Amino acid sequence: MTQKEKVVSLEDARHQVEIAVTRLALLHLSFSRTLVDEFGEERGKELIVKSILDYGKRVGERVKRCLPDLPRYGVYGGSKNGRVYDCILAKVFQEYGEQKIGCLYCYVDPAKAMTADLDRKVIHTRCAACGDDYCTFQEKLTTEKERKDFLNRDRDWKFVDPRLVKGS
Repeated sequence: MTQKEKVVSLEDARHQVEIAVTRLALLHLSFSRTLVDEFGEERGKELIVKSILDYGKRVGERVKRCLPDLPRYGVYGGSKNGRVYDCILAKVFQEYGEQKIGCLYCYVDPAKAMTADLDRKVIHTRCAACGDDYCTFQEKLTTEKERKDFLNRDRDWKFVDPRLVKGS
């Protein structure tokens, strides 16, 4: 292989990240579907949210240590005016007709934000994984109950992001 052949184009790199993100979406769907099928919809979704809460805390802790969060390219198509378009995860959830459990993945966003600052959360005002055309986010102050539930992994924590509750 020549040096020139080793150079990866931005488009190829984006495509490779899309492949990895697609695999992540499929893993989420497989675990989530298993939990719902084994424990029923209510208990299964509760366990999914608890798992994503833990996942979001882990991501948030890494971000606090200045470690990378998301790749620059390939997770979504682009953003403009506060709108995030073409989320790969949302496309996979839609492809499999699994938006109701797929969108639970998006709890990673408020969990990551609350790990950084327990008094603030980032919620979805629109969510592609819930069926919207794009995602938009809003930062809000957390309530005492949300902070307590976050720290205790209480099942009511799912209400931290009303758009996701509505989508699931």
